[in-house]
Parts: sequence; C-alpha cells; structure tokens
Amino acid sequence: MKIWHNNRCSKSRCAVEILNENKVKFEEYKYLDNPPNASDIKDVLSKLGMKASELIRKGEPAFKENFKGKELSEKEWIEAMVKFPKLIERPIFVNGDKAV
Repeated sequence: MKIWHNNRCSKSRCAVEILNENKVKFEEYKYLDNPPNASDIKDVLSKLGMKASELIRKGEPAFKENFKGKELSEKEWIEAMVKFPKLIERPIFVNGDKAV
C-alpha cells in the first residue's frame, strides 16, 4: 500500500498514525517533496474513479488565487495539480489497482 501524504496535514498524519498502530505495511509518498507528474495523477484518478476536479482542494490559496470561478477541462485540472501539488486532496491510499 502507498499513501500520498503531506506531513503538515493533520488528517494525513492521523492516517499514518492509524496505519502504524495497526502494523499495516505501507510506503509514504510525500508528494509535496517529490511532486507527481501528469501521468501519476491520471493513474491515481483512474484508481479512484474520480474526475480531476473532484480531487481539488478548493480551500487552498492557490485555488482561490488562480482557479476560483473558472471552468477547466480534465487536462487543465491535471496540469493545475502538477503545477500546484497542494491542490491535491489528501491523504490518498493506493493499493494495487484501487485507491481511496
């Protein structure tokens, strides 16, 4: 299992703590330190069964400053997440061909 993790996020830290307490083996992907490319984001969206716009954190300053009120295509939202990885809702758990 892999978790897309932001250590500054309380929900993400809580998720890691629960996994550790339950001795679940997992790999941390600190996506702010090593941002995903468009292919990575498309892959996780496919595993989540979501549209790119559904994975966007609309409360983030980068969203409000750059995208609020705009209609973007799937490709444009993915490009936005590549450019501003803080926009990615977290945590994301990936296990094989599924993600939540």
